[in-house]
Amino acid sequence: MLQVAFLPREKVFRDPVHNYIHVRHRVILDLINTPEFQRLRRIKQLGTTSFTFHGAEHSRFSHCLGVYEITRKICETFARNYPTQNAHDGLWDNSECLVALCAALLHDIGHGPYSHTFEHIFNTDHEQWTQKIITSPQTKVNQILRQVEPQFPEKVAAVIAKTYPNEQVVQMISSQIDADRMDYLLRDAYYTGTQYGTFDLTRIMRVIHPYRSGLAFEIGGMHAVEDYLVSRFQMYQQIYFHPVSRGMEVVLTKLLHRAKYLYEKGEMAGFEMPSLLIPFFENYINVSDYLRLDDDVLNTYFNLWRDHPDSILQNLVHRFLDRHPFKSVTFVPGQEDQLQEMRHLVQAAGFDPEFYTAINNSFDLPYDSYKPSAQEPKTQIEIMQPDGSLQELSTISPIVQALAGRVSGDHRFYFPKEMLADPTHSQTASCLSAFQAHIKNNALQ
Repeated sequence: MLQVAFLPREKVFRDPVHNYIHVRHRVILDLINTPEFQRLRRIKQLGTTSFTFHGAEHSRFSHCLGVYEITRKICETFARNYPTQNAHDGLWDNSECLVALCAALLHDIGHGPYSHTFEHIFNTDHEQWTQKIITSPQTKVNQILRQVEPQFPEKVAAVIAKTYPNEQVVQMISSQIDADRMDYLLRDAYYTGTQYGTFDLTRIMRVIHPYRSGLAFEIGGMHAVEDYLVSRFQMYQQIYFHPVSRGMEVVLTKLLHRAKYLYEKGEMAGFEMPSLLIPFFENYINVSDYLRLDDDVLNTYFNLWRDHPDSILQNLVHRFLDRHPFKSVTFVPGQEDQLQEMRHLVQAAGFDPEFYTAINNSFDLPYDSYKPSAQEPKTQIEIMQPDGSLQELSTISPIVQALAGRVSGDHRFYFPKEMLADPTHSQTASCLSAFQAHIKNNALQ
């Protein structure tokens, strides 16, 4: 039996996206106050994007609160308008509300510093770490969840893992139109100062509808769903895939790779020793190690490494902390020989290509209809007709049909900005001229 306790008076958090975030359950406020959740204040939502869009300083903490709030509103709407009458009617069982709220709040608690960049560097998976943090008896989060019910942490973790038996709850948190995506689009648009990610959340919340296998949207609100998908497409193209943000991400990646290389050579002794990174360098990470890291920890190490005797580490730290991103050009498959020649030219100009060049590929699928044969089939968006029948969105929306199954993004080759300097004023003029001869209109010729 769930031990559901309510606060004597509702707690609210002022929020620029949702106005107020409402907390009535004691467990939600207790989870917010844990060290594991408070750590998210020190992790930027968009990693290196703030180097391009200076307002993007918002944190995983505020995003998680936003996802919780959207989920709370969905549960409230379902309890009011679609309460279940029997076990087979496919409507909303409000006893599932608390597990949905906790999963929404905690869905990103496993993010490392600089968010997705950290995952690429150390081959971690934030969803797996989220589940470990929730289910580890050593965490305050786990201890609080167990007060609700002994197996409650495992239920919340199952929602994150998408194995929870109630598809309605899973799809609230993870689907092609979920509380997570809806919050980050609106929040990221607000903080980057752009309009690409705005859509009619109020209308979507009005037309969302539970059914036996998950969530659907009434056909009267189909245009709001279309708007959401177009907004998501635009945000990926204009914000998430911005080449300058990716250039800073490449610098960060190379910086940490160089630090790991020097550690393995025994050249990180003394005050520069990154003690909190050693478990990641040596690949023996436990939950306690993971939770010690945040953006501030990495930035502190970077500042110490400004004085490290290794010139490459020093230079990469300077490029990252003082915002000197690598430049890039787009290329297409089949131009690998050119890239190898360009790496040789970068080396001839005095830069180690292992630490000063990179390929960065960023692609997104704006919408995908359900394909059971796919390696990771995506839950399709269902539109509910007045008679209750369902149709997959792209079959009735020309706009979505145009987006469905079409991958967007690009391949980029990154290198030091110095390679684009005026050759007439350089000691490596021949290298620079030969390098620049490969480029036209920011792409490989």
